Amino acid sequence: MPLLLLFISLLLRLGQLVMANSPSGSCSSTEDCTSGCCSTSGFCGFGPTFCGKGNCTSSCDAKAECGRDYNCPLNVCCSQYGFCGTTDEFCGTGSCSGSSSDTRIVGYYSSSAYTRTCNFWSPENIDPGLWTHLIYAFALIGSDYRIAQGTSFDIELYPRFTGLKRSSAGLSTLISVGGWDEGGKIFSDMVSTSATRSTFINSVMSFMATYGFDGIDLDWEYPAALDRGGLAADTENYVDLVKELKAACGTRYTVTVTLPSSYWYLQGFDVSGMEPYVDWFHFMSYDIHGTWDGNSPYTKSVVQPHTNLTEIKEGLDLLWRNNIDSQKVVLGEAFYGRSFTLSGGNPGKCTATSGILSDAEIQEVISEHGLTPMFDEAAGIKYIVWNDNQW
Repeated sequence: MPLLLLFISLLLRLGQLVMANSPSGSCSSTEDCTSGCCSTSGFCGFGPTFCGKGNCTSSCDAKAECGRDYNCPLNVCCSQYGFCGTTDEFCGTGSCSGSSSDTRIVGYYSSSAYTRTCNFWSPENIDPGLWTHLIYAFALIGSDYRIAQGTSFDIELYPRFTGLKRSSAGLSTLISVGGWDEGGKIFSDMVSTSATRSTFINSVMSFMATYGFDGIDLDWEYPAALDRGGLAADTENYVDLVKELKAACGTRYTVTVTLPSSYWYLQGFDVSGMEPYVDWFHFMSYDIHGTWDGNSPYTKSVVQPHTNLTEIKEGLDLLWRNNIDSQKVVLGEAFYGRSFTLSGGNPGKCTATSGILSDAEIQEVISEHGLTPMFDEAAGIKYIVWNDNQW
């Protein structure tokens, strides 16, 4: 299998977000809190008990994420400790009911699958009858703010990819712009003015007409995220881009936006502002965790599955809190797994990237080592262990 990301239309109203509870950790007059004020009792926190005059010994000017004069992004709740979240510790959420539908089955085709040394996949290897929509990943944004090809062979692959429509009536093909490797700064620069947005939109319209694409997927990772080169103005400017892009596309072309599942990155999206101008959102329920977690000052080197039901539910709750129509939410699943050697796992021979294995490589490991995958029912994930140190 290529690194196809399967998206199945999701109409379920689910779950809640787990963020932070009360500040934790001890402190003193000489040891500041990582987050919060240090109270005379030697614990970190916010509010008068911790930060008030006579109650605080250090870090007394610390500011909480939220409070009386500052609401949390995405309409989540503010706890008594000054942290944003949606679990009972913050505000409590009720159970919800709903129904589901599979009217959209969307597949991402990564052009990197075309150059793999094994498990090679070309557009012709895709069964077009399985999908309602296929998305080519990725095109980029050039320094002139026009859409640009991602690799030297994309020009050859575009017509072969869109040509799949000839053998499957009703299939639509989209081009995805962005992705993790593209970063956020070029997006931030492009959306910053009406003129640069117009340049991008005009180039997209010409691109889709030239290569036979039926729409565009915007995969900006991530607006307003400082660690991704973003700016606070990105949130509003992204809405302007989507609004202007949809005005140009009309009903002829589809416009979709890819969303992260984590509160940390999703808070940079004005999902309510975007909703009227997108045909649907792609919700990434994968890569919630990975080797990058090992660098976190909060969790340290904790090995976690890159996706799980609990955090998927929590992420979707952010959309329901903002009254996003569930019929405009398409759930994304990854046809690959994350691997570890209590760091990044050994590279697969085909994907050749530490910390990730394609589905085909996972199946080969299972067969070669005679493994029986273990299933975590609560999280809804399977995992395997082999060679004593590979996860």
